[in-house]
Amino acid sequence: MDVNGTVAEGFEPVREAFAANFTLLGERGAAVAVYRDGHRVVDLWAGVRDIDGAAGAAPWERGTAQIVRSATKGIAAAALLLLHQRGVLDLDAPAGVYWPEFKAAGKERTRVRHLLAHRAGVPVLDRPLTPAEAADPELGAAAVAAQAPVWEPGTDHGYHAHTYGWLTGELLRRVTGRPVGEWVAEEIAGPAGAELWLGLPAAERGRAGRVGPADVPESAGGLRIRPKRAVAEAYADPDSLTRRAFAAITPVADENDPGYRAAVLPASNGIATADGLARFYAALIGEVDGGTRLFTPETMELARAEQSAGPDRVLVTGTRFGLGYMLHGAASPLLAPGSFGHPGRGGALGFADPEHGIAFGYVTNGFRPGVTADPRAQALVRAVRTALA
Repeated sequence: MDVNGTVAEGFEPVREAFAANFTLLGERGAAVAVYRDGHRVVDLWAGVRDIDGAAGAAPWERGTAQIVRSATKGIAAAALLLLHQRGVLDLDAPAGVYWPEFKAAGKERTRVRHLLAHRAGVPVLDRPLTPAEAADPELGAAAVAAQAPVWEPGTDHGYHAHTYGWLTGELLRRVTGRPVGEWVAEEIAGPAGAELWLGLPAAERGRAGRVGPADVPESAGGLRIRPKRAVAEAYADPDSLTRRAFAAITPVADENDPGYRAAVLPASNGIATADGLARFYAALIGEVDGGTRLFTPETMELARAEQSAGPDRVLVTGTRFGLGYMLHGAASPLLAPGSFGHPGRGGALGFADPEHGIAFGYVTNGFRPGVTADPRAQALVRAVRTALA
């Protein structure tokens, strides 16, 4: 496998791990980027652009973008935290102050911070939305506003796999009067110089590769994902919060459909390059080459201040969340204890570590079954850790 791109001196272990992902872990097409103190030190890509591309098909190029699934949540979280930073959104106010319809069905005391930290109690919809319905932001917002919580908001946490997008997107619209995709383009992606989109513009459609499931090869050995029995049972039970949360959009959307990619689903369908994802996180923690710092130091600390920890009622494992970001832990290992970011189910990962000045972005066209700790991304994270040792 020919690996394209560059690494700065000392970061050669990342190139080695990236190549090994293709030879040992069945990677088909992927890219990884790392920034240190605002400067890009890793910029690698290899393989084919489309998961279903045959040998000799269009190669992955620098600038190839892919859907990053739940890594989108970190971008949506940044939007609300920036509104707080600008003094127009109070994290401790009831969400219903800004969005009156959300007060329905026992959610009157649900705070804005509960929405960000997966504590709102509405990870499911009693009536799931079709992909077409889910793409209508008004329908999605109305559905989650009418939904009764499955636990008292603020008292527990559970991953809001799909509903997180309508919660954050509608709250931003109520505060700013602007659609979240447009706001992210103008207030986050543009200032940071990051190639990422919530709602892929028609002009960028040709850059995004096709994604799909990727088999785990025998060569993966001990790195093959083996879910714990309780987790497997939760995914198998159609009445569990786990199944219901991931089935809030039913049937499963075609992630290669141009209409789906053009829709704005802030929980699940953001599209980014690896460099765009890494650059976004670099801008959250400091100055970045050719871009603007997004978070003040105070907002950065808010983002990674633990809000939820322990057994996750949806993921059925121990998780840790700040305000919209997964924190370093056994379920989602990042670089170090101070890291914050977000994986995308089955592959993508973006995070920042302020203490080391590191920002990381990985995107792939091949999705695996796991939610929070893909072996390919983890191999790259370990390589970054080795480079810093």
